[in-house]
Amino acid sequence: MRRVAIQGYKGCFHEQAARLFYGDVTPVECDTFEGLYEALEEGRADAAVMAIENTVSGGLIHNFELLRSHEVKVKGEVYIRIEQNLMALPGQKPEDIREVRTHYMAINQTRPWFEKNAPWIRLTESEDTAKSAAQVAREGLTGVGAVASALAAELYGLSILAPGIETYKQNFTRFLILDPALAVPEAEIDKAILCFTLPHKPGSLAQILTILSFYEMNLTRIQSLPIPGREWQYFFYADIKFSSPERYRQALQAVRPLIEDLQILGEYKAAL
Repeated sequence: MRRVAIQGYKGCFHEQAARLFYGDVTPVECDTFEGLYEALEEGRADAAVMAIENTVSGGLIHNFELLRSHEVKVKGEVYIRIEQNLMALPGQKPEDIREVRTHYMAINQTRPWFEKNAPWIRLTESEDTAKSAAQVAREGLTGVGAVASALAAELYGLSILAPGIETYKQNFTRFLILDPALAVPEAEIDKAILCFTLPHKPGSLAQILTILSFYEMNLTRIQSLPIPGREWQYFFYADIKFSSPERYRQALQAVRPLIEDLQILGEYKAAL
């Protein structure tokens, strides 16, 4: 079974993404996103999944920097709808719950539901959604609930008292697959993540975008981050989708003379 590094604890959305991509996995828990790379480098994990953007909160900026500064390439992606669930020990009802523990982002995503449906419940920040569920189960905490994924409820034997309590139903997170051993056939590649810099002169970015458009490259995301020590110059991270790997290679060849420090951070088959 593949050992997959996840940021968080068993039952978290990272594990859900890993299962969606690989099937059954052995999760390797990591406290930080840097820990994902450490697990790969130390041989404790065969692959890793890493969140990169969310439709509500936007991109995880630090993770773009991690992609650039490590050699492990992106080999795939997974989109997960973030569904938050109120859960507790079996036999309890919502009116029995006085405190709910979960990650601060889950609190932000579900606070309106609690204000409307269970204003007596105190929301307490914790380190991780799945860890909160595990704590409730392992310590046998009555009167205490957690907000986490359905997977966490299943793993830790909790009952879901209220499913789907998140405010925004169209809340998706995109996860990247980091797998040194996974080979993606050239014919299946239809998406790439590029990182590059540009000469500090007017029109340089527009020129690149024009060339990519000519070769029918679909720019699905572009993110700029400052280059430390180089005033007003930036790294550009670009997600590109295409229908022809050959046209993609031609586009790269056409833009190379106009850009600096090109890094191909991943080439893979798009999930959407």
